[in-house]
Parts: sequence; structure tokens; C-alpha cells
Amino acid sequence: MKSTIENLGPTRVRLAIEVPWGDLDHAFGEVYKELGRQVRVPGFRPGKVPNRILDQRIGRPVVLEQVVQHAVPEVYSEVVREHQVRVLSQPDVEVTRIDDGDTLAFTAEVDVAPTLELPELDSLAVTVDDVEVADEEIDSQVDVMRERFAVLTGVDRAAADGDFVSIDLQATLDGEVLEDGTTSGMSYEVGTGTLMEGLDEAVRGLSADESATFTTALLSGENAGRDAEVTVTVRSVKAKDLPELDDDFASTASEFDTLAELRDDVRARLGRVKVMQQGSQARDKLVEHLLEVVEVPVPENLVERELQWRTQAMERELQQAGMDWDAYFEMAGIDGREAYDADMRGNVENAVRTQFVLDAIADAREVTVDNDDLSAQIMAQAQRNRMSPEQYAQQLQQGNGIADFVADVRRTKALAQLLEQTTITDASGNEVDLEALRPRTERAEGSDEAEDAEEKPAKKAAAKKAPAKKAPAKKAAAAEATEATDDAAADAEAPAEEKPKKKAAAKKAPAKKAPAKKAAVAEATDEATDEA
Repeated sequence: MKSTIENLGPTRVRLAIEVPWGDLDHAFGEVYKELGRQVRVPGFRPGKVPNRILDQRIGRPVVLEQVVQHAVPEVYSEVVREHQVRVLSQPDVEVTRIDDGDTLAFTAEVDVAPTLELPELDSLAVTVDDVEVADEEIDSQVDVMRERFAVLTGVDRAAADGDFVSIDLQATLDGEVLEDGTTSGMSYEVGTGTLMEGLDEAVRGLSADESATFTTALLSGENAGRDAEVTVTVRSVKAKDLPELDDDFASTASEFDTLAELRDDVRARLGRVKVMQQGSQARDKLVEHLLEVVEVPVPENLVERELQWRTQAMERELQQAGMDWDAYFEMAGIDGREAYDADMRGNVENAVRTQFVLDAIADAREVTVDNDDLSAQIMAQAQRNRMSPEQYAQQLQQGNGIADFVADVRRTKALAQLLEQTTITDASGNEVDLEALRPRTERAEGSDEAEDAEEKPAKKAAAKKAPAKKAPAKKAAAAEATEATDDAAADAEAPAEEKPKKKAAAKKAPAKKAPAKKAAVAEATDEATDEA
């Protein structure tokens, strides 16, 4: 078999392939076997019809056509492996010659990953924001806690912003009442603007049993986008009484005895969030820098396919929500379809460029993916998707997503390794230690210094009484930065009043031994390692 490769551009090649007739024996065998089962010839049992008779009954051109359809995919795959071509799409195949008994020749044009020229990667540097927690941010967090402990009291006056009202709504269109636009006894906080446009203006100034009518655009349903007349009737008005900000509030709403302690804890938690954000910012800025200094051609066909897929997915979501594009654009504050498409195209092109750059870095550094890498990512992704690792692994297998998953893990690992070698400083010129981005349980083994300085003494005392635990195998701190930080941020922002409950639950729960790896996870990681 002869094959040549011709570059048609930075992201497209043409493979020219010639196959000797003798290499098609397997394909002929399979085709004749299938035809023998389908064709009925008097005097011959099914499957026992001689090949020459099949040629006569069906026609040699038909036989050759099926042989080509059978042979070309196998030959093409073999040539792709031989030339180590990283294909990105299905090929456009053209059969150029069929010399019966001599040669089959065809060409295949296909999009491929570009070959990139990487810059020097040993002296990269990025700057991130300082970790600063303003008093206003603490006030905002404490105010959220106050809201949770607010008391609603009925008042005999007109509704104003901040009041909670019980309302009835009735929407009409062309004089007909809309069933899906009618409700009663709905609780609503005046001034939030979270329900429908025009509602706040209509409710302000209404007392109990008073009504007002306003016009608003319907956001969902078969009439989405059309203007409807909505009548709102206020049934009751309640004022929100917030608790005083004092030590009594702190002890009631949290595990702390004083307001000062509560504010210190909020400051510490917000600081942890901002430290995690530094890691994410460093990752993003490193990627932005790479995209600036590396010329990355993008296959237009790949971008178009991704845009089509995303558009279809969005259309399905809008249909399920009972909305059309115009209603969505209005709700999201997007200036029409042209602006939406332009933004989406930019996002897709950047995503494709990022993948190409990280793949090139992984190739240059010979980054490999093993079972531990895959298992860790499966566990992390399963947690983020609120499913078990076994379910997530099965989902990958059933959706034929193993290869893409392996590629993503390899890119993440390559970026993490590069981030470890990057000099990261904050806006004040201080070097950022990625070690601080590790989960606290994964820092220095057996060291009290692994505890954050802001941990409460009570927590430390409890930790000292508990049996010593060995820290799990360390992960690269940069790898933590390249993974999603939403879970850590959410934990850091958890209301202080939830902590005692978590502690109590933790004390009651018996210690569990780590289960052996589930079959689904092991199977997925083994299959993924093979693909890697």
C-alpha cells in the first residue's frame, strides 16, 4: 500500500492512497459472505453461492462498490495511524481509480490539528489581584445573615420597597384570561424586580385589597414576547424587621459569642475565597498569555460544527422553557441575534485555540495520563455534578466520551505543570504561593501549621482530641488551581450558622473505611488509559 500526505493549509491535509488488489482479499471475503446470505440463487443453498455466480447475478460494479465501502474506512484508519495524523473531523473521500484486479486508489481530505511553534516556557510570569477584603464585603455577608433571621410583621399601610406582600395575579391577552398567567397567594418582596417587569411600580403604594393593572411582555409559553395586561391585587402587607447587629445576634445566628468574632470569621472566609480566585485568575491569565504569543490557526469547519451543536442545544433549552430567541435576548440583555452569534463564535474560537495550545504543550513535555489522574478527575467531576463516581464513569462510557475526557485531563495536567513553573505575583509585587490553594487537609502531614491561621481554637482543640490521620497523597497545588474552585468557594462562603450543624453531624457519623474502587470507575479509567 502506498500513501502520501499533502498539506492543503495549516489545518487541512489530503491523503492519497493506493491499495494493491491483494490487500482487498479480506474486504472481498466479507462482501461475498454478506451477499451470499442475501441473494437467493436456484440450485444453491444460502451462503453457498459461488463468487463468480454472485458477480453475474448482481453485477461486478455493484460488488466492487461494496468492497470499496468496506475497505476504505479500514485503510484510511491505518494510514492515519501510520502518518500519526491528529484528525479533527470525518474525511471527505473521493475514489479516484478502480482497476479491477490491480489497484484501488482514493483521496481523503480531513481537518487536522495544527503544528504550533511554542515560545520559551521556562520564564513565564503573570500578575493577579491582591487579596483584599473590604469592610463593605463583610457588611454584605452579615446583612445576608440578618435577612435570614428577619421577622415579618403585618402592617396597615401601603406597600413599599422591602415589604413582603401576598398578591393575586391575572394576565389577559386580547381580552382572554391566560391560565398560566393566573395565580393567587404569591409572596413577593417589593423592589426586587425578580418576577416581571412593571410589577414593582404597580404594587408600590397599594394597601391590602387594592388592585392595579399594568402591561408587561410575556417571557415564556406559546405567547412569549407578546404584551399582556396583568392585574395585581394585594392581599396583605408585611414589614421586615431585621435583628439588631449585636453580640446577641452573633450568638443566635452563628457559633460565635460576639459580633467581632463573627465578622472576623466572615473576613477569613472571604479571604480564602479570594485566595482561590487568585489561582483561577493565574490560570486564566496564563492561558490568555499563551494565546497572545502563539499563533493558532483554527479550522473553520470545526468552529462551524461546534457553533451548530451549541445553537441546537440552546434551541432545545429555550423550547423546554417555552421561550423564543427574542424573549431570551431581552431577558439576558443581549443586543439581538447578531451580537449573540458574534460572542458565541469568539468563545468557540478561543476554546479551540486553547485546546490546541495545551495539546502542543502536553506533546512537547510528553505529558501522560495514568489511572490515578483519571480516577481523581472522575471523582471531582462526579462531585460537581452531584452524582456518584460510578454513575459519572458509566455516563462517560455510554456517551462515548472517554477519549474527550482523557484529552481534557491531559490538558489540565499540562496546564498545571506549566502553572507550577510560572512566577505568580499579586498587584503589590508579592509572590503568590500556590501551596495556599491546596485544600487544608492536603497540606503538610501531621503538622498543626496545616490548619489555617483563622481556624477557631475550639476546632483545634477538637482536632487534638481526635486520632491523628494521615494526609492523602499530595496533589500538585497548580493542579488544584486549574480545576474548578466553585466547591471550595461555596464552602468558604457557607453561612456561619450552618457550621455547628455540620460539626454535630460529623461527630455523630461513624468513621467509614474507604471502599475499594468500584468496577465502573476502574473500567472507565482502564479504558481511558488505553485510549491515552
